[in-house]
Parts: sequence; C-alpha cells; structure tokens
Amino acid sequence: MKKRQHSKEFSRANNAPQKDIYLYGKHPVSLALMNKRRVVREVLVLSSSVDKIQIPKNVAFKIVSKEQLEALVGRDAVHQGIVARCQPLPQYDVMDLVDEIADKEHALVVVLDQVTDPHNIGAVLRSAAAFNACGVIIPQNGAPDETGVLAKSASGALELIPLVKVKNLTRAMQELKENGFWCIGLDGYAKHSVYQSKLPKKCVIVMGSEGDGLRRLTSENCDDTVKLPMNPAVESLNVSNACAIALYEWNRQHHTGMDK
Repeated sequence: MKKRQHSKEFSRANNAPQKDIYLYGKHPVSLALMNKRRVVREVLVLSSSVDKIQIPKNVAFKIVSKEQLEALVGRDAVHQGIVARCQPLPQYDVMDLVDEIADKEHALVVVLDQVTDPHNIGAVLRSAAAFNACGVIIPQNGAPDETGVLAKSASGALELIPLVKVKNLTRAMQELKENGFWCIGLDGYAKHSVYQSKLPKKCVIVMGSEGDGLRRLTSENCDDTVKLPMNPAVESLNVSNACAIALYEWNRQHHTGMDK
C-alpha cells in the first residue's frame, strides 16, 4: 500500500465556551476527575457515596440529597450517588487526531455513519477504548451532544479517546486516507469476511447504522468492504457488538499485545 500525502484543508475545531454538563456514576466521574483535558467544576454526592470516589483537593464537592441528584440527571439515571458538573471536553477535528497519531506505525480509527443513539455511540466508545482505537468520528448532523447518558453508556471511555464531530463524513475519510489510512467498511453484502482480509496497519473501520448500514457515498469512499460471517437466521448485530468484533480482529492480526 502506498503512503498517502498529508493535506491541511481542515480548520481547527471551534472550542467556544459551552454550557456545563452533568456526568454521573462512579466510573465516568472517576475517569473525568483523572482526565487532564476535563474541567470538573464540582462533585455532588450522597452521604452514603462519599467513600466510593476519590475527589482531588482542588475540586469542590457537596453532599446533597437523592432528590437533588435526580433533579439534575433524572430519576431513571443510574448515578450511584455521584454526579459531577463539568465543562464539555475541548472539541477535536480530524487533523488534531492525525497529528496525535502521526508517529504510530499501527493506528485504528472508527467512523460511524448515521449512528445517532447516544447509548450506541457510548457503547462503541467503550469498545474502541478496549481494543486500542485512537478515536471515534461521527457526523455533526444528527449526532447527540456530550451528555451524561452518552458518558455513562461509554463507562468512562469518553475520557479516554476523542469523539470527533465532523461536518462532512466523506471529507473526513478522505483526509484520513491522505494521511496514510485505509478505510474498511463493514457491509453484510461484502464478498469477503473480516477474517479473510488483511486489515491495514493504519485502519479506519467504517460502521453504518444497524438498520440501513452504510450510505452509498460512504461505502463508495471505502477502500474495501468486509462482512462478519453470521448465522443467516440473524439479520444483524448491534453496531457496538459488530464494531467490537472488527476491532478485536484488527488487534489480533497486528499482535498489539492486548493481553500484556
């Protein structure tokens, strides 16, 4: 595979001030407190949850009631008695991501096409973090905001890898290709399975929605497509499950040492 050339057409993302958000749950809040890129304004806890989390001395915390927490995050939120009021993370663009991984021989990125449910995006982030992906890219149009629901579904992975929103998904894929990546789309109608294909060292796994799959233009901009061999009685997998299988196979092929 020949090396593609670097392009600088992307402008840096707009990092204008945004409204504070509320993250909840022990794991998401703990990782938010450890993330140097995250500004945590205060942590609100039930008296019974104070010992469940380590709060740095420079972060304000307040003991509140269950009713106060539910007023912030909703009665159905599994908050475990812990809520953090935070600034949204600084926004990444594609070139920020490319710059961070420019020196890596192996690099893995996930692109999501028409996946808009925050639970699914959070679950993909969790799989991406588990299997050594460097970032997840989603289109701005229809994409959910950074919320406690997304962060809880990601189980802290939102703090570990960048979630990049782009105006034009095809252009983002082209930018990655111009910087040495090869885009591999998951398509149930592909000729070869992911296990039969040699996945590239610098790989973009492109996933479509569970129902509609990849859009035509997105599929046409993939360098290749592969499928997951499945029982024909099952029409499709949840996008996060399918993504996890593809990411695991890339790691297996390139001996990334996940077991170390």
